[in-house]
Amino acid sequence: MSPTSDRLLTVADGCLVLSHRLSEWMSNAPTVEEDIALGNIALDLLGQARSLLSYAGSLGDPVRTEDDLAYFRDERDFRNVQLVERPWGRDRPDFAVAMARLLVLSCYLHALYSALVTSTDETVAAVAAKAVKEVDYHRDHASMWVVRLGDGTDESRDRIQAALGEEWRYVDELFDGSFVPPSLLASGVAVDPSMLRPAFDARVGAVLAEATLAVPEVIPAVTGGRRGVHTQQMGFLLAEMQHLTRSHPGATW
Repeated sequence: MSPTSDRLLTVADGCLVLSHRLSEWMSNAPTVEEDIALGNIALDLLGQARSLLSYAGSLGDPVRTEDDLAYFRDERDFRNVQLVERPWGRDRPDFAVAMARLLVLSCYLHALYSALVTSTDETVAAVAAKAVKEVDYHRDHASMWVVRLGDGTDESRDRIQAALGEEWRYVDELFDGSFVPPSLLASGVAVDPSMLRPAFDARVGAVLAEATLAVPEVIPAVTGGRRGVHTQQMGFLLAEMQHLTRSHPGATW
């Protein structure tokens, strides 16, 4: 694929996988209202993934559709960061983990899309202009819950602090710019992820301060999702997400 296509996949794949993970909370969230909220956030992310996958596929040779890229690539071909593919807890789904992860990723995506609205690629800029409004809501939703949990009971505070610590091990991968081709930076198509870190730190730091939580100090995990190196959970996730389409290729509904 072209350098632009490959760079688009690092964002598109992350949105696609996170959307799938968030859909797992449907009927499992603490309240019916939260079921609906997380479902809507998942749909927003799916829409972003579809736009980016469709554009990335159109730039390839041969041209591939968004469905080709979503359902007929293998694990090593996905370029998402490892943070989005991890399960929602070690033993059972933990809502604190979901909110910690949503806070991290929505703050990152908001900074990314805010920068990409001035991309010299008109399609990328248009997708970013729409997406930044959506992730602004995602960011506010996650912030509200993190403050609520951090400033709640002793148990809720301990669980959200522990969740942040686990998620924080994967944060550095979001800002690794080593995989971005210099030509895309020079042409203004892409942005250097490392330049997004100050805005991210400021926003997350403000939320954690309001929640009376500490910014985690942890040893970063060894990652490589943008090079196709994933956790063992990625294979299980793709098996579930791709099963129906691969079982009935070419089917219409």
